[in-house]
Amino acid sequence: MLMNILNYAHYLLESSIEKGEKVIDATCGNGHDTLFLSRVVGNTGHVLAFDIQQQAIEHTRKVLDENHYTNVSLIHDSHANVSTHLKNDNIERVGGAIFNLGYLPQSDKSIITSGDSTVAAIDQILSVLKPNGLIVLVVYHGHEGGKDEMQTVLKYSMRLPQRAYNVLQYGFINQQNDPPFIIAIQKR
Repeated sequence: MLMNILNYAHYLLESSIEKGEKVIDATCGNGHDTLFLSRVVGNTGHVLAFDIQQQAIEHTRKVLDENHYTNVSLIHDSHANVSTHLKNDNIERVGGAIFNLGYLPQSDKSIITSGDSTVAAIDQILSVLKPNGLIVLVVYHGHEGGKDEMQTVLKYSMRLPQRAYNVLQYGFINQQNDPPFIIAIQKR
C-alpha cells in the first residue's frame, strides 16, 4: 500500500526518532505534528515547536493540553532562528525535524513560509542532527509563493553532498491541483 504524504512523513520520523530525544517541529501550525512528535519522544524527550503566527501557537497549545502532553516548548518565532533557541536550551543534538511548508490552514493565506527562511532552518538543523537522523519537509506548493519556495528547497536539497546525506523525494505524480510531496534528508 502506498501511504499518503502525511502518514509517510510520520512513518519516516517514527522509524528514526528514539524515545528521550530532542526533536523539532519547524512549523507547528495546527499542532498535529507537534502532538505526533511528543508521543514519539515520550516523557523523557522534548519537542521544540516553532511558528511565526500566534494563532498557530495557541492552537498547538490547546491540542497539547487536551492530550495532556507537557514535553513541548512552543516558540513564537521563525524557524530560521532555530539555532538561537537550541543554544539557549543547551541542545547540541536533535533526533529529527519536520516542516509543513506553505500557510496555516483556515488562516491568512498571505502568511507563508519562504525558501530563504526554510533553507536557513534546514542548514542549522543539519549541523546538530544525529547520524541517521531525518529532516522531513512536506512541501505544499499550490499557493502564491509556493513554487518559489519549492524551487529554492529542491535546489538546496539536490546540492547536498551525497557522501554526507541521502535525499529522497516522495509524491504522487498523477494527482491534480499541485499535490504536496515530501523531501526527506537523512544525515549519514
